[in-house]
Amino acid sequence: MALGTATSPYELRFDTGRICLDLLATTHPVERLGSAEVLRAWITGSGLVPPGTELAHADASWLTAFRELRAQTARLVRAPTASGILPYDRALARVNDLARAAPPAPRAVRGADGALVRELSAPPECTALLAVVARDAVELLTDPVARAALRQCEGDNCPIVYLDTSRGRRRRWCSSEICGNRERVARHRRRTAALARA
Repeated sequence: MALGTATSPYELRFDTGRICLDLLATTHPVERLGSAEVLRAWITGSGLVPPGTELAHADASWLTAFRELRAQTARLVRAPTASGILPYDRALARVNDLARAAPPAPRAVRGADGALVRELSAPPECTALLAVVARDAVELLTDPVARAALRQCEGDNCPIVYLDTSRGRRRRWCSSEICGNRERVARHRRRTAALARA
C-alpha cells in the first residue's frame, strides 16, 4: 500500500512501514482521529484511497469502526507471544472478521494529461476500507520475518510501533526527525549540564 502524508492541519505521520501500524500511530501523542473529517484525511493521506476519492459519506460510524479496529490491532501487535500463540483470541477473531470483506476495487483510467491513474470503481464503503487495514494486520501477524522486525520507539513516552527495515535492524525511533531529534537534543543538554558542573 502506498503511504502518503496527510496535509495540514492534521499533521498525521505515516512512517511505521505498515498501514495497520500507521493506524495505531493515530493515538499519539493524543487521540488524532477526533472527527470524521480527520478520518477522511487519514484515509486519503495513508494511501487507502487514491487522491481525490469522494469520502463525504464517511461519518461518525466510520470513526467508531476504525477506532475499534485500531484497538483490536493494538492488542495483537503489542501482545507478547508464547509458543507462537497470541493471547487475545477475541481481538484476533474480530480482525479476521473485518479482513473477510472485499477491498475497494481499483481501476485504471486516463487522467487529464492522458496518463493512466488509479481510481476506485465506486465510492468506498467503510467495511471495504477496514478490510484493507485488517488484511494488512493479518499479513503482519502471520509473517514471522515482519513480526521479528517490529519495534517500539525508544523515544520518551512514545508508544509507536514500527517495522524496522533498516540495514542491520538498528532503527531506534519511530521518526529520526521527531523522537530521534528529541533524544539528540536531550543528550546534548545532559552533556552541557555535566560540563557546566565540572
